[in-house]
Amino acid sequence: MTPVQTTVSRTVLALIGMFAFAFALVPLYDVFCQVTGLNGKVDNTAKAILSEEVDASRYINVQFVTRSGSGLPWRLDVENRQVQVHPGQATEVDFTFSNLGGKTITGRAIPSVSPSEASPYLRKVQCFCFEEQRLEAGERVTMPLVFQLTRDLPANVHTVTLVYTLYPVADEQSQRQAARTPVSGGEA
Repeated sequence: MTPVQTTVSRTVLALIGMFAFAFALVPLYDVFCQVTGLNGKVDNTAKAILSEEVDASRYINVQFVTRSGSGLPWRLDVENRQVQVHPGQATEVDFTFSNLGGKTITGRAIPSVSPSEASPYLRKVQCFCFEEQRLEAGERVTMPLVFQLTRDLPANVHTVTLVYTLYPVADEQSQRQAARTPVSGGEA
């Protein structure tokens, strides 16, 4: 092999390696954040309430922030923007979804927790964020969030903020229709 061929071969291998690494970063980052609670990523599976004694010696302020991502004409309201809970106490808060658009839309609420160190101590028993929600045009639905902050929440955490951002989800019918629609290479 000539020096030029060797250089080209090594460069191509390096490019393939960089592409593979960049492609794998997103799922690796998501797994890392879910395991460590870093960046407010939370586990989206239901947990059982721990039957532990309530720590009545301290209160934690739990704040709720809701917002809609672009492309979703929904509004998400919460019954109380802030509640005070004792660690170990199970708490229920109601959220109301409203479809302000003129058609049926499927959406999903993506949660995050701040500070991120509180994430491992948050146990969601029931949450609308576990699955997609489908609302008819003008429909309004109230759904509960049942959660618990465990007693071993670090003592330096006094406020926990739960943020729910709504995003549109392509429904199966739209996906099937898009798959059947031929893509033309003609004019735009």
